Amino acid sequence: MSKRIHIVKLCVGIESYEDLEQRLTMRGGQTSGHVTRMRPKQEEALLNGGSLYWVIKGDIQARQEIKALEEVIGEDGIKRCRIVLAKPLIRTQNAARRAFQGWRYLKPEDAPADMPKGRKNEEELPPELAQSLADLGLF
Repeated sequence: MSKRIHIVKLCVGIESYEDLEQRLTMRGGQTSGHVTRMRPKQEEALLNGGSLYWVIKGDIQARQEIKALEEVIGEDGIKRCRIVLAKPLIRTQNAARRAFQGWRYLKPEDAPADMPKGRKNEEELPPELAQSLADLGLF
């Protein structure tokens, strides 16, 4: 069985999940895409059910399934990679991520779970439980 891997990317200029969803809706069509300078080396694993996880305001909040990787040439003549992404956008449980440049691979076991359909956010933990988890380094 082939392995699977994901990509995590900062969603610069987007304020919320709803903001990203609205921008994707305005573009129309069944797919969207993101152009990046570096082509992922683990193409086979990405195309085996991988997703691009979007970091919005310091948290992974959404993902899109990766459909294809295409070579594109920019106006400057430099080769780039277009990551073709499926629609719709899928809301995930929030997972904090520090800022970084470019994109990073994300192992399936480290990827946040999808939110159940119809849920827009996670329920707040009771303050005592949140503090206990933070003390243990788990929250």
